[in-house]
Amino acid sequence: MNAQTCHDPACALCTTVGGALVWQGARLRVIRADEPGFAAFYRVVWTDHASEFSDLSAPESVLCMQVVTAVERVLREQLAPTKINLAALGNMVPHLHWHVIARFDWDSHFPAPIWAPAQRERVLAQETALAARLPEVEARLVAALQPWS
Repeated sequence: MNAQTCHDPACALCTTVGGALVWQGARLRVIRADEPGFAAFYRVVWTDHASEFSDLSAPESVLCMQVVTAVERVLREQLAPTKINLAALGNMVPHLHWHVIARFDWDSHFPAPIWAPAQRERVLAQETALAARLPEVEARLVAALQPWS
């Protein structure tokens, strides 16, 4: 199955970017998700409708994973998180997208997934300090993604 060009007015990821746009390539984009408590939560979104990873051709799947890997690498280098979580759920939209989430041992849900119940109270001072670093992180992301622009 091939990906279909995305122009569906009923599709949230056709009509909106889906978050704060960090980088846009010809086939994908990287956005920062607005997820309270998780400032370093990014999504790599395939531009066209493709519900499953196997909908992509071999070169497309390589491209997608190269971008996911570049995002992960920059987050690791710049933020030194305890762990990076990768997830491709996409149950609500027909756009393959990878969640790339920097996790820290102090975050409210660690070590559980961010969609699980909180393990502790949020640490707003650390969340704020992390958010303040994101402009530099995102500049590094744009530089790292330049080969795919």
